[in-house]
Amino acid sequence: MRMDGDSKMIRKYIFTLAVSGFLVAPVGAGKVDYLNTAALTDNIDTPVQGCTNSDTVTTPMITWGGDVATIYANGNSAATSPGSIFDMQKLRVKLVREDVFVNQVKNYLSCKSPYLRGTLGMLNLAAEATEKDPRTKMVVIYQMTWSAGGDAMVVKTGIKSPKDLKGKTIAVQAYGPHIDYLTKILADAGLGIKDVTVRWVRDLTGSDQTPMAALYESDIDAAMVIIPDALALTSNGTVGTGAESSVKGARILLSTKTADRIIADVYAVREDYFKSNRDQVERFVRGLIMAEESLTGAAKRGGIQDANYKNAITGSAELLLDSRQAIADTEAMYTDARFVGWQGNVHFFATPNNPRSFTRLNTEIQTAIVNLGLARQQHTLNHAKWNYDSLKTGNSASSSAPTPRFDTAAVAQVVAKRTQQATLEQGELFNFEVHFKPNQNDFNPNTYAQAFDRTIDLASTYGGAVITVEGHADPLSYLKKKKAGENELVLSRIQQAAKNLSLTRAMGVRDSLITYARSKSIALDESQFALVGHGISQPKKGMCGSDPCAPKTEQEWLDNMRVEFRMIQVEAEENVFRVD
Repeated sequence: MRMDGDSKMIRKYIFTLAVSGFLVAPVGAGKVDYLNTAALTDNIDTPVQGCTNSDTVTTPMITWGGDVATIYANGNSAATSPGSIFDMQKLRVKLVREDVFVNQVKNYLSCKSPYLRGTLGMLNLAAEATEKDPRTKMVVIYQMTWSAGGDAMVVKTGIKSPKDLKGKTIAVQAYGPHIDYLTKILADAGLGIKDVTVRWVRDLTGSDQTPMAALYESDIDAAMVIIPDALALTSNGTVGTGAESSVKGARILLSTKTADRIIADVYAVREDYFKSNRDQVERFVRGLIMAEESLTGAAKRGGIQDANYKNAITGSAELLLDSRQAIADTEAMYTDARFVGWQGNVHFFATPNNPRSFTRLNTEIQTAIVNLGLARQQHTLNHAKWNYDSLKTGNSASSSAPTPRFDTAAVAQVVAKRTQQATLEQGELFNFEVHFKPNQNDFNPNTYAQAFDRTIDLASTYGGAVITVEGHADPLSYLKKKKAGENELVLSRIQQAAKNLSLTRAMGVRDSLITYARSKSIALDESQFALVGHGISQPKKGMCGSDPCAPKTEQEWLDNMRVEFRMIQVEAEENVFRVD
């Protein structure tokens, strides 16, 4: 659910989920029974069976906005409709909703369905079970979406940024979609899984055994939840009042509107089925690409007034939420999913330098689940290695340049206001510094490669956050002039010159970063970066009265010569996002 959407739709979404049983506010409910988790494979004893040929292929779907395009490809019904995209691809597909991932894996091993449908993190959890037999090794064939608003971390009072999670207790659904989300946030904050206590729960939502239910308990500090639960816990996305379903003081620390390239939704297929039915699987992927492009076009043309879009939403409401009247709820799920299309699949699977590529995400996820004890060893997942030129349709975008996501003028206003009010740290997610030498104006990427690589990774992962590049200057010259009795006009000019110089250095660092990224064939969204020149107003050792504190050592003097990267959340500032 997009947090910047119409508030009436948000309230209706929460209300509808509540009365239909999807959302249960566990106030006064029994104590959560936490799980002692083990590797997912320990919960599966299904023997592997070979796949038999069938005209109709059973294909799983889950309750997520990305599956709206799959339903649309099938003619807005569970069985392939005549004239649908899948029908034109000579496919017969039976869509079956299966949100319990363990059941999906069991059906996959027995080949009731040759497909798995889940997040890349969920597939990695299943790898220990699927990779035992060469027939059932996973071949990941398609990325559908990134979660771009549908998932969130809700925290209690006292947790202002991810680094404050150290020593805290966090509730997460076992084997669910948020495990890699949590571990990535921790890693980017310089923390590991051993720095927190994870409490595993059975369900994701809709019962009294969920992360939402756990947050009502006094010993739980944070919870990984879907956005309807997050909105309920935080009094509609603000700060929980303690009334109704909210937790007093609870707020959303980070949603996937900000962390919009962590949770990747994908399809995988059994290796034996892929080898014997490669053409059919390729037609399935082509159909998904065509459906995504057609549906996206219909949504942009007229939204619910467009017949194709309306039929897709209505059909999906019935198949995903069991009610054709759940239009607003289904639209909310759809807008929380950022479809990647043909170009996104090329970027994900076939662009090695992409910081959020299939290979890099797998490495992150496998490391995390082994550290969590959810797998005994790491496994390497394969992907289809398609010839993407053969999958390209007439509508497939070919530009690799990112579409600017932010209104730079609006971002500048927000940053300027926060700077003036000394509130830039509010909503801060991560920060780090680079240092320069006296009179330095050139920022060679070779010198700053480590810091630039970190910035590129953060910018690529948290595409919904603004990164401020803040220049600071050495106050020593100003302090010397003031001590010598220089007049206020001269001192004011020195301060302004320092501010101008610090802004120039921030710009130089930003430009060098962009150049460095391009040299690695990585295109950053330049609208994501905001420049700030602090001059001498924020020295490393703080202020002594109205003036900067004088450095006492050479190191303190050098520490002032820095450019700070600060990643800040701006979800509440709706005007900073471009509307195309």
